[in-house]
Amino acid sequence: MIIVLRNGATVEQIEEVSTRLTDEGLKIHLSQGVEKTIMGAIGDRQKIESLDLEALPWVEKVVPILAPYKLVSREFQPADTIIRVGGQEIGGKTVHVMAGPCAVESRAQIMETAFAIRESGATFLRGGAFKPRTSPYSFQGLEEEGLRYLAEARDKTGLLVVTEVIDARDVSLVAHYSDILQIGARNMQNFILLKEVAKCGKPVLLKRGPSATLEEWMMAAEYIMDGGNYQVMFCERGIRTFESYTRNTLDLSMVPALHALSHLPVIVDPSHGTGKWHLVHPMAKAALAAGADGLIVEVHPHPEKAVSDGKQSLTPERFQTMMNDLSRLTSVLDRELGEVSKRVD
Repeated sequence: MIIVLRNGATVEQIEEVSTRLTDEGLKIHLSQGVEKTIMGAIGDRQKIESLDLEALPWVEKVVPILAPYKLVSREFQPADTIIRVGGQEIGGKTVHVMAGPCAVESRAQIMETAFAIRESGATFLRGGAFKPRTSPYSFQGLEEEGLRYLAEARDKTGLLVVTEVIDARDVSLVAHYSDILQIGARNMQNFILLKEVAKCGKPVLLKRGPSATLEEWMMAAEYIMDGGNYQVMFCERGIRTFESYTRNTLDLSMVPALHALSHLPVIVDPSHGTGKWHLVHPMAKAALAAGADGLIVEVHPHPEKAVSDGKQSLTPERFQTMMNDLSRLTSVLDRELGEVSKRVD
C-alpha cells in the first residue's frame, strides 16, 4: 500500500502514521518529495485497511500497489531517482559513460586505460577484479590487488570506480575500494548477495540476467531496496535469444519500459549486448536515443591481447570517436555528457 500525506503534514503526524503501521508488524519505507510525502507500507493488506488511515485529516489517500514490485515502482515514487555519488548525479539530464577493460590485468594496463578514457570524456572507470568465468581454467581476476589498482587510478584521474562483486563475503571489501558495486548478470537472482549489497551503503548497478523477464529484473531490484538501499540502477546488457551472430540480443525496448514503470536510472551495456566491437558505437547511440541515463562500455588499450572480451572491446582511439558522436547526439537530445569533477595527474 501507498499512503499519500497531504501537503504540510508535520513530523509528528508522519510519525503517528508510521507508529500505527509498525505496531501492526508492517515494514515502512518513507519517500519525502518536494510536494508530497509518501509512505510505502509492506505487509498484510487487510491489516493496513483495518487501520482506516484515510480517516486521519493529514492523510490524502491510501492506494494499493497491484504490481509485485513495490518500492521500485513509479507508484511509490513518481519522480525520477537521482543517484549522487562522488560529485556526480546519475538519472538526471546528464549522461554518464562508464568505460574500461573487462578485467584488471595489471597496474600499467588499468592506468593507461583510465587516462585515455578520462581524456575522451568518461566519468567512471569500470574493470573487473573478480572475474566469474564459464571455464574454471580462464583468468579469474586479480582480486584485492586489482581493486587497489582501480582505487589508485581513481586517485590519479578523478574517475569514479565501478566493479563487480560476486560473493556476499566480499561485499565490504569491494565497497571499500569502489564507488558503485556491480551485480553481474549471472548473479541477478543471487538473493543472498542482493541482501548483502543492500547493507553496503554504496550505489548498485544491477545487470539483467541472460533470460530474465522485466518483472524478474525489477523484483531483484526490489530485494536491494527492501533491504534499505535505494541507490539502484538497472543495466540492460542483452538477453539470450535464438540469434547467434551477436553475443546477446540488446533489448533497448527495456529502456523506455523501465522508465515508464520505475523511477530508477537505466544504464545500457552495448559491449556485452553485442559482443562485437564494431556494433558497440551504433548501439551506444541507439541506447541514448531510447533514453538511457548512461552507458557502460569495454575499452582496452590492446584488445588483441586482452585476457577476456577482447572482441567486444574498443581501442582508446575508437572510444574517442564514439564519444565525439555521443557528444553531438546528447546535444540534439537536450542532454549533456558528464564531466570528471576532479582532475589530478
